[in-house]
Amino acid sequence: MRGLEAANGTDAEPVWASCAIGVFVCLECSGVHRNPKIGKVKSIQLDYMEQDFVQFLQSHGNRRAREEYEAFVPPYYYRPTEKDCKVLREQWIRAKYERQEFRFGEPCRYAVDFKEGVLWKKGRSSGQFLERLFTFSKSDGLLTYCMNDKRHTPRGRFPIQNLNATFQCEKMEMEHGLEITCVQGGRTRSIYVYHKEGEEIVTWYNVLRAARFHYLKKMFPNTPEVELLPKITRNYTKSGYMEKTGPTQRERFKKRWFNLDSEERKLLYYRDPLDPYEQGGIFIGSCEAGYHVTEGLPNGMKGNKWAAGITIHTPQREYILTCESSREQRDWLHLLQAITARPISAHDTGGSAAEIIP
Repeated sequence: MRGLEAANGTDAEPVWASCAIGVFVCLECSGVHRNPKIGKVKSIQLDYMEQDFVQFLQSHGNRRAREEYEAFVPPYYYRPTEKDCKVLREQWIRAKYERQEFRFGEPCRYAVDFKEGVLWKKGRSSGQFLERLFTFSKSDGLLTYCMNDKRHTPRGRFPIQNLNATFQCEKMEMEHGLEITCVQGGRTRSIYVYHKEGEEIVTWYNVLRAARFHYLKKMFPNTPEVELLPKITRNYTKSGYMEKTGPTQRERFKKRWFNLDSEERKLLYYRDPLDPYEQGGIFIGSCEAGYHVTEGLPNGMKGNKWAAGITIHTPQREYILTCESSREQRDWLHLLQAITARPISAHDTGGSAAEIIP
């Protein structure tokens, strides 16, 4: 019975059944289903199953629920998996079954020309989260924010063509934490926002995804939709601490936070995980262009605290990194080597075949 709650985007073991909808759900999803607006749930291991309820489950089921409640899910709407944060999974369930957004083909609330609202944004210097007025304009192709007053000049402008959004609840230590990034002047600007209501922050996320989707379709009209979807927004392939030395390979190894964006072929590093700008970055090209990634450190070199080394070879220089453990080293190696094995395509926008920032 594994994977029956694929309607909720999870492959976790389904051990509960919805009394109202007739789907099997995992333990985590059962908490969302267990509310007056969706219905009751029963444990398929502990609760007594009346014959009428068994017949109800047999006549409904997850496949039928997907056909009914996901009939009109727009292509840009993010369908979470069991690996995604709680707020995405919870709002996906509520959108389907509680609000029934995708059941009848009504006008979608996400593909809008204009949206305005208050989000709490992390201050660049203070680190405190303060209310800011955010505005999205489809005609301008911009997401902007200003002080909580329309009379003020926008403090930030994020063109849709360079924008990315990804939930970073664990890194931000916020249940509804969203990171919005944009490449500006060759560097990646990051802002960190949240809203107290999960529905509102996920709505903003999908509004931005809808705008990105329509932008990509306009820019690449002959590209199949299935190829554009991964490029609407991207989750980081992997994030975490490594240590790195400098370009002469004689500098002291320093601990840095790394974000790997496989779609953009970028490995960016930061002094602190919530810094507004990266300290530097590496463009991960293809083997055909002279890029490759190997295990270990150059002969005679030792790391600072960590010894599990990685060497990224580019046409311009070598980047020397160390990982905290052999397991982390294997994970990073596997992901980086997968990127170098992939030819550079017309949609790779990570920059030229050179380092992004020294």
